[in-house]
Amino acid sequence: MSPVLPLMIAWVAAVVLALLDSRRRWVAWLVVAALALVFASSLALLLDVLAHGPRTTVAGGWPMGIGIVFSADALGATFAAVSVGVVLAAVLFEALHGTRSRTFGALALFLTTGLCGLFLTGDVFNFYVFFELAMIAAYSLTTYGQEARQLRAGLVFAVVNLLGSFIFLIGVAGLYRVTGTLTMELVAERVATVDSAATVPIAISLLVAFLVKLGLFPFHFWLPTVYASARPAVAAILGGALANIGAYGLLRFGADILPETLRLGAPVLLVLGIASLLYGSLQAVARRSAPGVLAYSSIGQVGYVIVALAIGGPVGYAAAILYAVVNSLNKALLFLASELRGWLVGLAFAVGALSVAGVPPAAGFLAKLEVLRAGVEQGAVVLGLLVLGSALSFVYMFQIYQHDFWREERSVPAGGRAIGAVTASVAVVVLALGLWPEPLLAVSRRAAAMLAGGAG
Repeated sequence: MSPVLPLMIAWVAAVVLALLDSRRRWVAWLVVAALALVFASSLALLLDVLAHGPRTTVAGGWPMGIGIVFSADALGATFAAVSVGVVLAAVLFEALHGTRSRTFGALALFLTTGLCGLFLTGDVFNFYVFFELAMIAAYSLTTYGQEARQLRAGLVFAVVNLLGSFIFLIGVAGLYRVTGTLTMELVAERVATVDSAATVPIAISLLVAFLVKLGLFPFHFWLPTVYASARPAVAAILGGALANIGAYGLLRFGADILPETLRLGAPVLLVLGIASLLYGSLQAVARRSAPGVLAYSSIGQVGYVIVALAIGGPVGYAAAILYAVVNSLNKALLFLASELRGWLVGLAFAVGALSVAGVPPAAGFLAKLEVLRAGVEQGAVVLGLLVLGSALSFVYMFQIYQHDFWREERSVPAGGRAIGAVTASVAVVVLALGLWPEPLLAVSRRAAAMLAGGAG
């Protein structure tokens, strides 16, 4: 199966539906149908990659190293399928609510095009192009609702992330300067022979760019304002899909393309990961509104991904991939459920809360267990801090659940049962992955083996 298929479906649908008004109900459902088709093709591509190995296509039939390369391996196909699934759930949620903007559906599809493109490209500059496409769509989506707080958040998000994009472009130029190519496979081969004095500044620029996208402490200052101000569907897209750019970028450019430089910087990443984990958790405990808690929780939760990445090796990489996937689903579920009420939504929120806290049988338990297993190699101090972060996450999730679902009563909006069913569906996925973890474990370990030098 060609890795270009999900990308092309999303691009064609985005261009066509950009001409239509997403506020019309039938147009909103066309957007949902298009995203469902992209998701189905992404999932089919992932299954094909797992069954037959990586798929590579060079645009225009050009030789490798000259033409633009599209490549799907276990890592990229996994992130593509999960991210598209999150966008689909968020857009379906908003379609049931009633889309409030003419451009919402087209922007979601353009963002999906960018995500599919960067997860499924084998070319560094192409990664940057799709990276920017996704971010431009995200800037506009952040202002969805047109309230003053959303416009302010959109400005903050655009300014900070444009700076991150500029830093990333400097890193891309540096890679081309020292390797003479932009094809990821060739870059990885040639950069191994380059002196570390030249690769370290490049790695730092890429690291900073991706940490800004992730919102990791101390690059987090934009995130609470943006996540807490965005409408639930947009916050779910930003936290559950767009943030995957940062996690995937660190895994692809760090573990796959610059593994030696990543090894040198592992102690710094470990400190940043632990600091983000504790800072985000402590700030979340101090908040009383669901959007504020979830925003700071996002800062803390990515700390687990960074810690696992810093530990490295097959075990560390597998834990990082697994946690990134589960965290993506957790954030999508909780943001979608945060402003709704009713027993079904309350149950769905409880599943997401238990998953964030790492309580079985939710998928978060498995994810945290894998990170803790990797953390054993770092000694008792690191392991103790990881457990402390997990305990704090239980505290703030219990607080917000008690405050919002036990004390406050809010009316369920029109179409509330259908909207509740969307959040419940995501909760079922989170619960199912916890009860039957073997497929997700197999995918994460397959991708980790590829990053560590095995088959992809």
